[in-house]
Amino acid sequence: MKRSAFLFFKGLGLLFAILCGIGTAVLGWFDGADWMNIVTYSIAVTGLILWGWYHFSIRWINSDLKQNIFTKFPKDEKVEGKEISEEENEENFFFKIIRDNKWKVLAFILLILIFIFVSFIAEGFFSGRTLVSFLIFLGFIILMGVVGQYVTAQKSVFIGICVLIGLFILGSLTISGFLSMLNMKSMLVFAAFLGLATVGQTFVALLGGLDLSIPFLIGASNVALMSLISKGVPPWLGLVAVLLLGLIIGLINGILSFRLQGQALILTLGVGFFVKGGVQILVAMGTFSAGTVFGVVPDWMRNIASMNGKTIGLPIPPIILIWIVASIIIIVALRLTKWGRNLYALGGSRLSSSRLSISEKGYWIGAYVISGFFASLTGALLLGWSGGGFIGVGDTYLFLTIAAVVVGGTSLLGGYGGYGLSVIGVLILQVITTVLIGWGLKWEAQQFILGLLIIPMVALYARSPHIRSQI
Repeated sequence: MKRSAFLFFKGLGLLFAILCGIGTAVLGWFDGADWMNIVTYSIAVTGLILWGWYHFSIRWINSDLKQNIFTKFPKDEKVEGKEISEEENEENFFFKIIRDNKWKVLAFILLILIFIFVSFIAEGFFSGRTLVSFLIFLGFIILMGVVGQYVTAQKSVFIGICVLIGLFILGSLTISGFLSMLNMKSMLVFAAFLGLATVGQTFVALLGGLDLSIPFLIGASNVALMSLISKGVPPWLGLVAVLLLGLIIGLINGILSFRLQGQALILTLGVGFFVKGGVQILVAMGTFSAGTVFGVVPDWMRNIASMNGKTIGLPIPPIILIWIVASIIIIVALRLTKWGRNLYALGGSRLSSSRLSISEKGYWIGAYVISGFFASLTGALLLGWSGGGFIGVGDTYLFLTIAAVVVGGTSLLGGYGGYGLSVIGVLILQVITTVLIGWGLKWEAQQFILGLLIIPMVALYARSPHIRSQI
């Protein structure tokens, strides 16, 4: 380790420890704690961070370095028997770090700018507590960045989990009641809807395709099911009919997009508009409006998707358990079955897969059929949550499903990723949305910040070797 590097890390650790100690004192003062407790905890936090920085930063950078961060830099330093000159020893380490980690530095600066932006637009947001909470969040990100350099296997999973934990830390420190059971249940319910809608997008993305008909099929299924129930069709039969509609649309998407290779994006968008308009025409016959259909939703459908739903007497909405069970089955199927391995092989290399006699047409069409089924299922379950059919209920899922797949770490070029990563992406997006709402931001500001946060996360994944090697 060069002298400038040693001094840089020693100063950075000392500065960070002092800031956290001051932050602890500020939080204690805001909470009205006794001054003796404030001093004790502030000193303890400072000392703990100094110790942690010593073990997790300096020693990991150079395992042969045994000095404490308060000690002086060793004078004798040789490379291959030759003494290092003072000019080489004084190489500007700070700018070298920035140059080697420019994407991480830009993301770090962006987080700071977002905090400043929210402080200006959200009334009553900026305070000593939020400032200290944000510094703790940044400290966690820095620590995970250092640890992440030594993670080689499943790095996408590590990044996603770290981002998720960091967001939970930020939300719990800045929003009252963030960790309450009611809020946890609310986040899981909304995440379950997005998670089910993302199933098909994940399968399609693993093959290098996209399905933009998902949001339109969600809205069409929602309205169609409510219309069938209002006309006296048994709810269970209406649900079966809607799911069959999803399977048929998925089959059409798969066949057409396979024949028109390279046009899946526009084709599925066109099919989505066709389905949305066609269902509205059918539902509008004899009525004054097709955009919204009112009626009485069966109690069992309300129980499945509502916040107050119960499972076998337990206060757990069934939609959450449905998503958990579906996630486990899908993850196991992708990783441990021949069908799943063939899907990855086909997404990685079509030429190699054809030589292994893997049916490209069958897997491609099958992925779109699965996408159509889960889109219709999501639209039907959303009926139990909203209590009425609305054609625009799926509009928010137009790019959220793609964002969840990409933020999770699945490559849109195919061959890498999986639904486990998509689950992480769904949870990240949901927690971000909850935090922004908890800060009191309007819809426009939420979309603005959500977009700014997605960009650096996607850029971070894009720097991974597994994606660069495919590009």
